[in-house]
Amino acid sequence: ILKKNLSLVATAGSFAFICHLRLVDKAIKQSNKVADKIRAKDLAENKGDLVLIDVREADEVAEDGTIEGAVNIPLGQLIRKGRQGGLDDLKGKTICTYCNGGYRGNIGADELNKKGFTAVTIDGGYEAWKKEKKNAR
Repeated sequence: ILKKNLSLVATAGSFAFICHLRLVDKAIKQSNKVADKIRAKDLAENKGDLVLIDVREADEVAEDGTIEGAVNIPLGQLIRKGRQGGLDDLKGKTICTYCNGGYRGNIGADELNKKGFTAVTIDGGYEAWKKEKKNAR
């Protein structure tokens, strides 16, 4: 009887461990989520359909410029406003966030998506936009 009970306990323990691993795997996949990206070339064609948000700091924007029509909301402020309802008027619109290289823009878009917004980011950020603009000339 003891051997049979130990076998049941081992089986139940294995099942619990496998379930735990599946939950951990799911959490990791969700935490590493990447927002949808739009290519700089496609942005030029669809710019009028998007709300552009530059998530760089004000000094970066002052030094390097921004995409025409974009609003500057540094990443920390964007996340805070998104969580506190300060951007709810943008729900139902497609938001395109960007930074210089793409990392902060992705974080911004991902955070907005978690709060029910529709957000994308520029693949390669503002640098990709400038390069595309230069190549289009």
